Amino acid sequence: MRISKLLLALVAVVSITAQAHETKKITGLKMPESAIAAKDGRVFVSEIGEFGKDGDGQITVVDKNGEAKVFAQGLDDPKGLAIVGKDLYVADNHRVIKITPDGKTSVFAAAEAFPEAPQFLNDLESDAAGNIYVSDSGDLKGVGGAVYKINPQGKVTTIINGKQDARVLAPNGLLMGKTPNCIMVVDFVSGVLYRLEMKKNTLIEVAKGFGGGDGIVKGKKDQFFVSDWKNGKVFSVKLEKGAVPTGELVKEGFAAAADIAPSLDGKFLLVPDMKAGELVYLPIH
Repeated sequence: MRISKLLLALVAVVSITAQAHETKKITGLKMPESAIAAKDGRVFVSEIGEFGKDGDGQITVVDKNGEAKVFAQGLDDPKGLAIVGKDLYVADNHRVIKITPDGKTSVFAAAEAFPEAPQFLNDLESDAAGNIYVSDSGDLKGVGGAVYKINPQGKVTTIINGKQDARVLAPNGLLMGKTPNCIMVVDFVSGVLYRLEMKKNTLIEVAKGFGGGDGIVKGKKDQFFVSDWKNGKVFSVKLEKGAVPTGELVKEGFAAAADIAPSLDGKFLLVPDMKAGELVYLPIH
């Protein structure tokens, strides 16, 4: 009897330890592409559904207890997310959608508002002034790529495109830089991370080797995290003056690591694993 109790106790300890080291996941999602953490601790996730099928996309919200429920429906192919004030913005195929706190949707920037017809609106980023930046990955093969700025009134202007700089192939992940005139851009085709100086309209290569570069997140000091959709990997890279480093592997084995985001407490990367239908909480500290 004593031996049985001891064995049961040991099994319980092993079980608890194993659970403590398991990676937290939200499963059952339909092609999750992007995630973003709100200030109240909730996490919003864009679900594409079936690529190219209008109306079956949705936004899911995950509460602090890990419970997921539908927040907004009727979208086309929702991808990148940004929060401005109390509203959520979504890159939805050829347009940008605004979603109010009660889940109601409206078109913030229609396809006709863009200087050129958008092909594949992808990631979103916002600045302190309420402007939204959106990447157009073009045909995903190197043609038609661009980065646009949308002011709070919904006016769209071109920041840079492939006609202005041949290195703009399929811009994907966006992240505001150290100054209001700087934004980081990772390219899906070349796997290169650039710093885009918006006043000068110039690209500066700062890191490379990210395969199908998708999302980008700021870490400590000069550290960044970049996801590689094509190869199912997440990298860490520390930017250095006068150097163009390659990334250090943090985690591999994802089916398709899409647009990552930091958790509210900064302890995890929120990794939408698109083809696996999961949102993975990847520990980073």
